[in-house]
Amino acid sequence: MNYLAERRQEEKERRRAEIIDAAEEVVGSAGWDALTMDQVARRARLSRALLYVYFKDKIDLMYGICERGLQLLRTRIDAAAGQHQLGLEQMVAVGRSYIGFSQEFPVYFDIMARCELRGVNTVNAPANEVACQLAGDAIHASMVGILSAGVRDGSIRADLGDPVVAAAVLWGFTHGVIQVAATRGKVLAHHGVDIAALLDQAVVMGARALAKS
Repeated sequence: MNYLAERRQEEKERRRAEIIDAAEEVVGSAGWDALTMDQVARRARLSRALLYVYFKDKIDLMYGICERGLQLLRTRIDAAAGQHQLGLEQMVAVGRSYIGFSQEFPVYFDIMARCELRGVNTVNAPANEVACQLAGDAIHASMVGILSAGVRDGSIRADLGDPVVAAAVLWGFTHGVIQVAATRGKVLAHHGVDIAALLDQAVVMGARALAKS
């Protein structure tokens, strides 16, 4: 790639990042349902026509935000797992990292949940949707690898079963508890349940289910 081509690519990537930045700001202040492409274009200081060069519609933009969120999540969980030696300790660190991520980046967590509800499109999916799916696949693969390593090092029970299925179960369990904590706070408080204690207990219970007996 020559110098001019590199500059064009850098400019394209910079502008795409600015569009996603603008979209995240709109979602953070008004929510995803209220977001319009016009709002994003104005926030990014671009023409609407130029915005559509990068994202064909609102759903396409959603996948762009989701991919960025998933990339950040993978960086954080890999870093958390890397601080421990045993598979069980790594998986506990991943769970805590995911909880922390959901609280620190609620926009990403919301967008990721919305993308998951749309399912997986394997036929002629747009580039941003494919990139989002690949980023999610990479995180799942990391979890499968940690579980498999934990079985080998003896920290995770040998009768775990298929680590691919176990990784999906752990994600579903943790994701569900996070959503309950986010949406049912008043009900939990009525029953005397502290949100922080609820989330911590979820990690503890998950670890106990995985631990070698």
